[in-house]
This record gives sequence, C-alpha cells and structure tokens, in this order.
Amino acid sequence: MAGLHEHYEVLDRITDAFFAVNSAWEFTYMNEEAAKILYRTQEDLIGKCIWSELPDAVHLPFFAHYHKAMFEQVKVEFDAYYPPLARWFEVRAYPSSSGLSIYFQDITRKKGVSLTKEQHYESLFKYNPDAVFAFDLEGNYQRVNPAMEQLLGYSEVELLNMSFIPLIPAEELERTKRFFLQAAQGITQHYETKAYHKNGTTIDVKVTNIPIIINNETVGVYGVAKDITQENKNKMMLLQAEKLTAVGQLAASIAHEIRNPLTSLKGFVQLIEQAVPEVNKNYFDIMKDELQRIELITSELLYLAKPQAQEFKMEQISPIIQDVILLMSSQALINKVEIQTLHLEDLPAIPCVGAQLKQVFINLIKNAMEAMPEGGRISIQTSKPSAEFVMIEVIDEGKGIPQELIEKIGSPFYTTKENGTGLGLVATQQIIHAHGGKLNITSVEGRGTTIQIQLPLTSSGGN
Repeated sequence: MAGLHEHYEVLDRITDAFFAVNSAWEFTYMNEEAAKILYRTQEDLIGKCIWSELPDAVHLPFFAHYHKAMFEQVKVEFDAYYPPLARWFEVRAYPSSSGLSIYFQDITRKKGVSLTKEQHYESLFKYNPDAVFAFDLEGNYQRVNPAMEQLLGYSEVELLNMSFIPLIPAEELERTKRFFLQAAQGITQHYETKAYHKNGTTIDVKVTNIPIIINNETVGVYGVAKDITQENKNKMMLLQAEKLTAVGQLAASIAHEIRNPLTSLKGFVQLIEQAVPEVNKNYFDIMKDELQRIELITSELLYLAKPQAQEFKMEQISPIIQDVILLMSSQALINKVEIQTLHLEDLPAIPCVGAQLKQVFINLIKNAMEAMPEGGRISIQTSKPSAEFVMIEVIDEGKGIPQELIEKIGSPFYTTKENGTGLGLVATQQIIHAHGGKLNITSVEGRGTTIQIQLPLTSSGGN
C-alpha cells in the first residue's frame, strides 16, 4: 500500500492531468490537475462510471478510442474537442489487465494557432484563382480546389476517383509523366502541357509540380495549373501578323524585280514562236505556262505588297458572295462542282472593302474546287451567331487536311497543293485581319474542310 500511495503522490505532482478507470469503467484514481480541468473533486468521481459522469463523451472520439485501448490492449493517442468545457485535449491511454491509465493535456491555445494556420492554408487552396490540386505518388488526385473543377469541367468527386493520366493527350503523356516523377523524387518542376476538358476540347496548361515532403520523405505532389490556351493563341496571332508584315515587305521588292524582265521574256517568246515556226510547238507551250505561273506568283506578291488601308463602306455581304459565285460558275461547271448557298439573304450590311472580300471568296472557292478533283459540292452558308459579328462558312467535300498540317496552313510559301505558292491564303488572312475578323480552319481527312470567317458588324478594320 505504501508503494501505491507513493505512486499516487508522484501522479499528483505531474503537470499532466491523469485518471484511471477499471474494467467496469469506474474511476479508481484522479490527480489534482485532472480534477481542476474537469471542475470536479476526486470524491465526486471515484467509484463512479466515467460514461454516466461525463455522458457527452459517449458521442465523441473519447468513447471509441478508450474502448479500443481497453479491448484490444493497445496504447492510443489522439486529439479531441470536448464541447462541455469548450476545450481541445491531447490524450494518451495505456491499457492494463485491470483497466486504463489516461493522461491528457489542455491544448486549446496551441490548437487555436494550429487551426488558424490550417484556415490560412485552406483559404490559399480554396480561393486560389489558379487550379490547385494534390496527388499521391501514383498520380491519383487527393484534393482539388474549385478552380481545378472549372479548369477541366470535372467535379471534385469525379477527379478524386481518377489519376491525371487519362486527362493528358497521348503525344504529351510520356513527357508529362517524366515531370511528375521528377517532382515525386523531390524536385520542383515547371512546364507546359495539354489536357482534355470534360467537353472534349484540348486546352494548353502551364503547370508547376511541387513535392509534398513530410519528415524528410516525399509523400505526394502538389500541382498548380493555369489555362494558357488563349495566351498561346495570342502569341500565334502576333507571330502571324509579324510574318504577314515581313512577307509584304519582301513581296514589294521581289515583285518589282521580277515584273520587268518577265514582260520582256513573254514578248520575246511570242516573237520567237512566230519567227521560228519549225520549232516544236510544245516547247513554246511549256515556256508560256511556266511564265504564266511566274506571273501568277508575281500578281499575288504585288497584292500582298499593296497598302491595305482603304475606305470601309457599309455593304451587303450577299451580293458580294453572289457575284463571286457567278464569276466562278463556269470553272465550277468544268470541274463538276456544285456551289450551293444557305441563308445569304438574312445577313445585315457590314463595314468592309467589297473588292477585298471578293478576293477572299474567290481564293476560298478556288481552293475548295482544287480539293475535289473528281467534283463535288461546295456549301456557302451564313449566319449571325451574335449581335457583334456575322459568320460565313465555306464547306467542301474534298480529301481534307491532316490535323498536324492545319496549323501550318497560312504560313507564307507553305501549301498542300503540288503547284501552289501558299500566298493565296496568306492574302486571305491578311484581308480578314484588316477587317477585324477571324478565320478558322477545321478539317476531317476523307470528309472535307470547313473555312469559317467571322466579320464584325461595327467598324474595326481599316487601321
């Protein structure tokens, strides 16, 4: 008994609160610190059941943890909030054959600081305008913020049941995996890649992967992503505008250098053909065809070199398109091509340079015909999708353009045609740009190509 009394004296002096219960959950001992925290006396509690004296604890983590320690004979440690006292406690329970020894400390102040930090972190995560997410080491999503849901169109529940792998296009997957593995090995990564949106579109994203390190061990990877699709489009538009400017400057010098000797060559070929009739006529036909091709290139170069600043007038699009169709009708007949129109009469007048738009539609219809050497149908349909612009689509039934080549189309001297120069579409893009419009190309191999033009209803070109 003396030894037990000395043991209790030691427990009374320690700063931790301490009490003991037997296997029937009755208090057998309580030190002064525990009585002070619980606002009860030792005499009030000794011999009484913990669950009847502290009934609120039955519905809190204390109940489950104490039962685990008692029946599985294992030590338990946990933090829990006790509402009747409005306090947080750090608890350690040690089992014995006769019951439990329980130590606890009031950590309300410490927990308050911790909770504040957690709330700061949560705010940074939840309200970040960029997509923020966390992976495990296999690349499975563990957490995502609302901006991540908006970025890819998937809900939090959907993302938490998948990894990043199905969201990355095949051509980007191996490269993206390498960056992720580097981050999983503890090295922060910055890179750009592509991702699938839930609606099926592909977006460009700038990503930062940061290792999650706990106790000097990487346990996961944080990610921060930003949609840069429009930013990349703007860069491409700026690059294209710079190309057009360079081509215009180059065109002016080349065209003038070629034009004068070309005129002389054409004249002398005709004179020689008349003066030397015994020479094979095919030779002259070949020379004249080649000179005509050079003349065509020169004409296109000169067009690019002309100043585009002209007076914009309010004109109806429909008569412009109808004039072009009439002009191209004989060529369409020869090539077994039918040109059909839809909703032309519904378009309002727009500010434009009619002659330039005629050149645009001539180029597009000509390209569509050349894409259908066996004949087919060209559809020209118009609409007004919004109060800001009108849309004109030129649709052919040709062989289509491979996806990897579409982005290159419109670059000076790039063409998919055997005898093309690539300058026709450059001129077309330049005119549309000068009108403040947009040109978009979509194509499916074997099924045809659609050229979509948007032109503003208010003046934004001619600058």
